[in-house]
Amino acid sequence: MSEESLPTDALPEYAHALPEYAERILDVAENIPSGRVMTYGDVAEWLEEGGPRQVGRAMALYGGAVPWWRVVRADGVLLPGHELRALDHYREEGTPLREASHASEGHLPRIDMRRARWDGGERAEGHI
Repeated sequence: MSEESLPTDALPEYAHALPEYAERILDVAENIPSGRVMTYGDVAEWLEEGGPRQVGRAMALYGGAVPWWRVVRADGVLLPGHELRALDHYREEGTPLREASHASEGHLPRIDMRRARWDGGERAEGHI
């Protein structure tokens, strides 16, 4: 029987540990101000490690407990499969959005990246 097929409580303790890089990514996500966003690439650049794909993978695996909706695609398209949940968060936080045209698929807005993107200025004290 492989570790993958074992029940979670049967896995060795090290299997539950959050990888250090993922922990750093989640710290950045938690420090993005309400109503602002960073792209996956922005987070990697901030950390000076990895790239957008690595950040996206870590967010997909471990990001559920942080404001995941604040780490986004560079084109402002809402996260596929989570569009409505993310949209609720954006509207609640006042994140700048660009309303969709009636011709666009699903009529979902995009994030207005020019106005919503956070460059990491005013870094949080004790940052990573």
